Amino acid sequence: MPLSRRFLLLGASALALTGCATVPTPAAPPAGPITLEQVFVGRLNGEGLFRVPLTGDERRFTARLNGRLEGDRLTVVEDFTYDDGQTDRLTWIFDRAGPGRWTGRREDTVGTADVIEEGETIRLTYTADFRSLSGVTRLGFADVIYRHPDGRIINDAIVRRWGLPLARVHFTMTPA
Repeated sequence: MPLSRRFLLLGASALALTGCATVPTPAAPPAGPITLEQVFVGRLNGEGLFRVPLTGDERRFTARLNGRLEGDRLTVVEDFTYDDGQTDRLTWIFDRAGPGRWTGRREDTVGTADVIEEGETIRLTYTADFRSLSGVTRLGFADVIYRHPDGRIINDAIVRRWGLPLARVHFTMTPA
């Protein structure tokens, strides 16, 4: 089968498996208003899962986050440990861009991340060069962050490659 046809079939399968969603929706009704600084100022512990529905591949991780706000700049240091033994430290720098809006950068982002606070959810979109033990892959992320009724902070994301939905991330955070 020609490469272009396999690519189209793979893309169609990926779209079907991710429900053709362009942005994630909260898995549970959000529990009230939320802002970026409410979530990320201070220390958090998290557990996450990166899953590719088409192949069933999964990569689990834990993270420790530490955020501080100085004026209109929010800095969040993330220390990741993956189930395959890889560790990574990434630092978000978010700058307030107006009421309910932020822009951000991290060491692996390509361009600038856009953040919009929408009352009970926060939307974060960006492109990043994702590192794994097998190499670097350029991926697009569309995240929704919200407070679960039990108090946990949830970050769900749809991950794209070449513009097609490829994977999902579910990341749960609690204050440390």
